[in-house]
Amino acid sequence: MRRSTNRILTSHVGSLPRPAELIGLLQARQFDERSDIDATLALVSARSVQDVVRKQEEAGLDIINDGEHTKISFSSYAQLRLSGLAPNPSKKSFRGDTRDSRAFPAVYDELAELYGARVKKRGYPRPMANMACVGPLKFVGHAQVESDIDMLRTALGSTSPDDAFITAISPTNLELYYPNLYYENEDDYLVALAEAMGEEYRMIVKAGFLLQIDDPRLITHFNRSPDIDLAENRKFMAKRVEVVNYALKGIPEERVRFHTCYSVNLAPRVHDLELRHYVDLMFKVNAQAYSIEASNPRHEHEWKVFEHAKLPQGKILLPGVITHCSPLVEHPELVAQRILRFAKVVGRENVVASNDCGFATSAAGDEVHPDVAWAKIESLVVGARIASAALWP
Repeated sequence: MRRSTNRILTSHVGSLPRPAELIGLLQARQFDERSDIDATLALVSARSVQDVVRKQEEAGLDIINDGEHTKISFSSYAQLRLSGLAPNPSKKSFRGDTRDSRAFPAVYDELAELYGARVKKRGYPRPMANMACVGPLKFVGHAQVESDIDMLRTALGSTSPDDAFITAISPTNLELYYPNLYYENEDDYLVALAEAMGEEYRMIVKAGFLLQIDDPRLITHFNRSPDIDLAENRKFMAKRVEVVNYALKGIPEERVRFHTCYSVNLAPRVHDLELRHYVDLMFKVNAQAYSIEASNPRHEHEWKVFEHAKLPQGKILLPGVITHCSPLVEHPELVAQRILRFAKVVGRENVVASNDCGFATSAAGDEVHPDVAWAKIESLVVGARIASAALWP
């Protein structure tokens, strides 16, 4: 994985705005299980990946991907790549109350109504299907991964970005989304998930791309579990870090980026787990680069954590210096200031400027508008140039 040796490199979290035509086709495949659209979807996806790669290159990003334009979302895409899943007979969803929804019930009730209205008006995307594990898990998405790889490789063509990556969901997030109704215990289920998803991970790395593991659950579990304390939460997190590492077995850590965030939740997040309570556990993930939220009003101050929690030797930090939490486009000078803070505490060569979380059109309109997303990315690139000029005078 390249470092910022003579300038601040730039990247992003993974998901980028998808065109409406692509969303409709992905949704039909995911929810309606329509095989008659496979050929059309393949053509539209390939065209969309080519377009999003071109846009990233034109924007000046250094480390790019396919924008996740072959997936319905960063997480629920895995439903089509695993056997053993079926509609949840208990009808219970993973969505429950949180510390924040208890603290602000009126706000969260209103947000739920607005979300439902947007879904109905726009017709997409649908809520994640309520599925569960009801049989032995096996990875059956080999052809889909190969297609993802081929589309990105074709879109890159003769260009030579500093690095290119493909994202994949962590096994521990799937544990949350798909309750276990088959395996004898939690440990067996986690092992099965890790072994299944590990097949996807190894295919990505073998193809020559960087692998990014998306794992928002690691730091959102505390908010989603209002009745546990910090000590219990750390035990939960430590175990899931071991599971992620088990899934990564055999993959060199220098080929892995690990992204952890608080998901897209434009609400009064006053109970987010603080960085100081999990940074040491995050560093135990067998990855070279760590992607974190660092530019929204709840977490921008946490750059100071790295004054005490030293970045391990050889590691890279991908702090968010633009955010998905606001439609305001960050001024490049502000982006540069954020980069300079991190360069001061972890070393300029160890910083790759990124964003907090994804920009994809995969929820009911909570994300920023695509035009705003690309404007933010432009500010990211310009801000990195400003910071580079200061760091390499």
